[in-house]
Amino acid sequence: MLEKTGVPTEQDLAGVIPPRERLARGPVAVIECFQRIPCNPCYTACKQGAIREFADINDPPVIDFDRCNGCALCVSKCPGLAIFVVDETYSADRALVKLPYEFLPVPARGQEVDLLNREGRVVGRGRVERVQNAKVQDRTLIIWVAVPKELSMEVRNIKVGDCQ
Repeated sequence: MLEKTGVPTEQDLAGVIPPRERLARGPVAVIECFQRIPCNPCYTACKQGAIREFADINDPPVIDFDRCNGCALCVSKCPGLAIFVVDETYSADRALVKLPYEFLPVPARGQEVDLLNREGRVVGRGRVERVQNAKVQDRTLIIWVAVPKELSMEVRNIKVGDCQ
């Protein structure tokens, strides 16, 4: 399925989603990189040592969820925009999802946005909590979005305004 549609299957995702008990402890990165390609910026960006060293640079990254603190340094370094941070402890009914973002218009803090799943379909509405734009991010913004908690593992992008 992934090769034909670009959308991972439930089986693909099962291998990269943090366990429930880890999600209950705070922010953690989710790496949805499934193809063997020569790439390792996430490994070199991780100051916590949570992304394991690659035996072969073509291997997909593997994360040690217990070492990850959800800092999101890896998010803007991924050229495939395949890393997200999920914090299910954000509030009683909302999770915080930190997303890489390289589109215009740039959303503003407090703005309501459409939440998109991996297929690009609208699955709900969320609120932008922060737009992180540091020089070290190399023009890839990190958008912090409050989403309904039940969508934390589904939301992977946003749609700002009436953009098509």
